[in-house]
Amino acid sequence: MHITTYDHAPRLPDGEIVDLDALIPGEGGVFLEVGPGRGAFALGYAALHPETRFLALEIRRKLAAQLDERLQKKGFPRARCFAEDAGLALPRLRPDGCVIGAAVHFPDPWWKKRHAKRLVVQDAFITELARLLAPGALLLVQTDVEDRAAAYYERLAACPALENTVAGMYAEESPFAPARSNRETRAIADGLPIHRMVFRRR
Repeated sequence: MHITTYDHAPRLPDGEIVDLDALIPGEGGVFLEVGPGRGAFALGYAALHPETRFLALEIRRKLAAQLDERLQKKGFPRARCFAEDAGLALPRLRPDGCVIGAAVHFPDPWWKKRHAKRLVVQDAFITELARLLAPGALLLVQTDVEDRAAAYYERLAACPALENTVAGMYAEESPFAPARSNRETRAIADGLPIHRMVFRRR
């Protein structure tokens, strides 16, 4: 039986620094999505904002390859998905302040203590996101797991470069709606509470 390994999934260029201006054609800032999964948000956002450059980072090669192919077939040359671990990729991205918006959807599907080191949303990850965000750019982090949401909020609020945009901890709606991730749509359909944290780059 033939097994597809998806070795052809797009990867970021080699080297310590990845220049997003050279990587993605066009002008203006870049929207960054971490963990696009099956790609509903990426496809929806690209359709709503075809003039905006869009970068998605997906650790699963199969999903990254499939989404990148769909983006190209849909006619979105400024939108790309790369098979990368975001925690390792973000420190390589330049220039600082080039990201005009970012979304992190339902991250960290690991529950055992021994998996703690694999968690995406950690202090270093948030620091790198803040470095890439342009002044005034919004960052959305959302999850349907209450304990995780509280931990994420604490880390985001502790970052001096970021400020909460809403009264309280969570926003009622995504600032990037109607574009939604597959899991967000499913959670809404199932009536699950979604904890949305919306921070702004100072």
